[in-house]
Amino acid sequence: MRINGSYPSTAEPRCGEGSPDLTYTPSMLKADRAARILSHIAEAGSADVHALSELLGVSGATVRRDLQELHDQGLLHRTRGGAVTGAVNLELPLRHRSEKRQEEKRRIARAAAELVPEGAVVGLTGGTTTTELARVLGERGGITVVTNAVNIAAELIVRPEIRLIVIGGIARPVSYELVGPAADRMLSQYHFDLAFIGVDGLTAHEGCTTHDEMEAQTDRAFLRSSARSVVLADSTKVGRVTFASICPLADVHDLVTDDGLTDAQERAIQECGVQVRRA
Repeated sequence: MRINGSYPSTAEPRCGEGSPDLTYTPSMLKADRAARILSHIAEAGSADVHALSELLGVSGATVRRDLQELHDQGLLHRTRGGAVTGAVNLELPLRHRSEKRQEEKRRIARAAAELVPEGAVVGLTGGTTTTELARVLGERGGITVVTNAVNIAAELIVRPEIRLIVIGGIARPVSYELVGPAADRMLSQYHFDLAFIGVDGLTAHEGCTTHDEMEAQTDRAFLRSSARSVVLADSTKVGRVTFASICPLADVHDLVTDDGLTDAQERAIQECGVQVRRA
């Protein structure tokens, strides 16, 4: 069964697949409803108007309008009475992912920051968890950050204590990243002490994967330029395989994740030579 545009590995158990928090509050804005609708449909594969109306605490007419707008944006497909996921490889835009499992991502970011020594040169790819790491590092200062994520660059450019280098390339509106041959060539000119990458899937057998092949290629360029490679991924990413391969786990030194990781998953990942850190 396909879930969230990805396929569960047959070699490892899945974990952390809890339903998103869809509790309605009176202050829920249109953007909040959209994020919750996309999360729910990505998790379940489909939903009808009645179910979404109850989950969000809004009228059926409001749900229908929201579904039509998301359909027009290519994020899902409207059906008679509801909607289904919009593509085989559904990738939610970053703005719709930023609040999912936020506390877990903050813990992961704090644990990852402990790996960064004073004066280090750090590579950061885009993603919600790497963005949280950028915020932690920005508060600390005293390092050089090289990133291809325009949202991370915007966060750090106002931090004079951070030396910031931004990699150019083709813009991906979904992830706010700059990718492609120009990005890869620029990355080849640098050397990092650590590179932190976000992934959409990770298994012992398939390694690290993401939704877009060009993004995967630029992620590999970050890893090639780094003395130490660190993957940041909350436990819902472990046990999933998405479209494009980034690298085998043999190319990764550390995985920083949350305590939703199962013991079996941890053993399988460690057998690939990866040090696992649970935040």
